[in-house]
Amino acid sequence: MINAMKKNNWAICFSAALVLFSAYAALDTFVLSESYNSNAVEMNTSMFTDSVESVNAEEAENESESEAQAETESTTPATKKSRSKSSGTQGGSSTTARSTETSYQDENVSITLTEYYQYNTKIYVADVTLSSAEYLKTAFANDTYGKNVTEKTSSIASVHDAILAINGDCYGVQERGYVIRNGIVYRDTAKGADVLCIYADGTMEVVSDRDYTADELINMGVWQAFSFGPGLVEDGSITVGVNDEVGRAMASNPRTAVGMISENHFIFVVSDGRTSESEGLSIYELAEFMQSLGVETAYNLDGGGSSTMYFNGSVINNPTTGGSIRERGVSDIVYIG
Repeated sequence: MINAMKKNNWAICFSAALVLFSAYAALDTFVLSESYNSNAVEMNTSMFTDSVESVNAEEAENESESEAQAETESTTPATKKSRSKSSGTQGGSSTTARSTETSYQDENVSITLTEYYQYNTKIYVADVTLSSAEYLKTAFANDTYGKNVTEKTSSIASVHDAILAINGDCYGVQERGYVIRNGIVYRDTAKGADVLCIYADGTMEVVSDRDYTADELINMGVWQAFSFGPGLVEDGSITVGVNDEVGRAMASNPRTAVGMISENHFIFVVSDGRTSESEGLSIYELAEFMQSLGVETAYNLDGGGSSTMYFNGSVINNPTTGGSIRERGVSDIVYIG
């Protein structure tokens, strides 16, 4: 009898310890926050400086050649060509921004919003053209790189004067996966997954973190890198299967994705879901939709209750959290500004 009680006590103690450990692990993973960098606002813009200097040097060389040719022509009796002064405006377009409920335009940024209804779901698309990828930026919740540090997409966007913003990859609930933001490496631990790389030259590529270190990506000119996935479209072709899904997520969900049509021409997509009006998208449906927009590359970011699109001071989709229409806190955003 005593031996039986001892065995039962051991089993009870073991079960209690297992429950406590599981509870702590869950809290540590999803609830307990930890700050690693409370002023994570640095931007490594040197890669753009190098690019601009290269372009300027090329333009200067071309201009010098043109002037030399014009000088030769003006002093050649046979041609007798005269040079007239240009009456056009110098220095490019006006810096005055023009904005409506569905568009924004200045000399460096052009954004057009379009709403679709496909797959029984409202889908919001921002077509973005930039003069440089330097205007495609990222920001952390509370300007802090850390674990489970969250803030609403609209709040982060407002602080950073974003014109347009979507939620990012929610890096803060993961222990692994590259985090490269604004040209700075914050986490260099691979997790064997698709990584979205946005380069300083305005192109986009999905790579495996098995193939490159974070420092190698920086040396290759990566401006932003995200580790959520999966990649949806590569070289214009869908790269996911009909039954693919993210972890244990539902087949139909609110979704967030980013894609590239051509150099410095990007597509931001957010869908509603989990409501009577909008069912939500599967991963394959999201890939199909992105492909229909003409993207060469597309990548899935954090979805579900995180999916949020912000434009000119307002949230334009219907984020769902806990069964109601409201924003939830996220670790990070992608924005234009």
